[in-house]
Amino acid sequence: MIRYKSAKQITIEEFKTPFEINLDKQNRWVKLSCIIPWDELASIYYRKLSNDKGAPAIDARIVIGSMIIKHKMGLDDRETIEMIRENPYIQYFLGLSEYTYKDVFDRSLFTTLRKRMGIEEFDAMSCELIKRAEGKKVVVKKDQNEEEPKEGQTQEPQSIAKNKGKLLLDATVADQMIAYPTDLNLVAKSREESERIIDLLCQELGLKTKPRTYRRKARRQYLGIAKKKHKTKKQIRKYMGKQLRYLRRNIKSINALLDKAGSVPIPLEYRDLKIFWVIQHIYEQQMQMYQTHTHSIENRIVNIYQPYVRPIVRGKDNAQVEFGAKIGVSLQDGYNRLNNLSWEAYNESSDLKNQVEKYKELNGYYPEAVIADTIYGTRENRNWLKEKGIRFGGRVLGRPPKEALSPYQKRKKRKEHGMRNQIEGKFGQGKNAYDLNRVRTRKARTSESWIAAILFLMNLIKFGKDFLFSFIKKIKTSFYKIFCSNFTPRKVVEPFWGLIFSPNPI
Repeated sequence: MIRYKSAKQITIEEFKTPFEINLDKQNRWVKLSCIIPWDELASIYYRKLSNDKGAPAIDARIVIGSMIIKHKMGLDDRETIEMIRENPYIQYFLGLSEYTYKDVFDRSLFTTLRKRMGIEEFDAMSCELIKRAEGKKVVVKKDQNEEEPKEGQTQEPQSIAKNKGKLLLDATVADQMIAYPTDLNLVAKSREESERIIDLLCQELGLKTKPRTYRRKARRQYLGIAKKKHKTKKQIRKYMGKQLRYLRRNIKSINALLDKAGSVPIPLEYRDLKIFWVIQHIYEQQMQMYQTHTHSIENRIVNIYQPYVRPIVRGKDNAQVEFGAKIGVSLQDGYNRLNNLSWEAYNESSDLKNQVEKYKELNGYYPEAVIADTIYGTRENRNWLKEKGIRFGGRVLGRPPKEALSPYQKRKKRKEHGMRNQIEGKFGQGKNAYDLNRVRTRKARTSESWIAAILFLMNLIKFGKDFLFSFIKKIKTSFYKIFCSNFTPRKVVEPFWGLIFSPNPI
């Protein structure tokens, strides 16, 4: 059931606190609360909820605001709730009318909220910010039930929208926060999990004698090679074979114990049963690579508890291989959109058509130019862009032209090549400031929500800066013209904070 309080709430002066001081209207959370279009974001959040069924839901502003606080401050779920409970400014930011010592909701609910708010919801919120930043209206699609013109009636010619703007494309990997996987460590961990499952089955079945596992010997052998600073390939292969044989023996013992259960329901919880399925796949993959003397295999599992994570070869200087989700991102006027997310390695050139079509769906016209890395400039993509009247701002295929470029063309080419730094900077902002390269969730769905929330937060920060500087540009008074050379823009706008960040900003 939907429950929501409109964003047109009381001012910061009317916010009730148990303290003997008045809250500062210049606080960053107060300013940010007046910029965000809460009602529009709430309508996006409530798309999946029923108006009259179910228990009353938590206010959408509290949910969305909590996500913003969590990723902006870099906090975990527990610390986010504590921060909200301790800070009156943040409580005002969430739409509360007075200070409260109680938690706004239980921290365990964050997992449910991440499952509810996925890529589509955060992308829709980002689109709302883009439209507001550029003063656009929602593009209304033609109704399919609209009647065609009858015979004898002439249909007014529709004006073809001219291509405008530039679209930047690139891809990166949002790394999961997992231990760096090596084959030997992965097999040893699988062996330890198999030993734990054997102990659970023996306890559930009431068996006094456990199957032989050689766990002490296996552990001693693993530590003997793992603690060595310099390991040869021959040594690693020798101990890898031993660990695989221990794991194979344990898997056979587990299957034999499950057969003893007979018609009784499987005496394992879902989590343990899932781990058993995963370590069987790990054994099959590692044994195949061991026998064929290779180090790659299709759908390779690198983590027992997050089997959906795949190794993605990127060829970077700091890391040749990354482990996480590969995301295709487009950038428009500094605002990013998450167009594709895949847990499998893929060629990002396949994203280009979809990203350009989403640009048109949002703006009503195609971009003038697409600026991307050379990998996007396949012949198929170039021909498709040419049909749409879009210029590809990348390296020309074939031999260099015989005629030398003019100075203007050289400057234009150099400028467009430098524009790619914007989207690279976005990736750096997300990874360095908001932990885009350290996703801490355990499920694929919640990890996707984590990534989408960080990209939305960066758009929100960009939206706040655009709102401030757009107001600075509107100041045409003689006061600004006279003192502009002696004062910074912040000092000039400071007296007008009360007007800018009011419940109904000018």
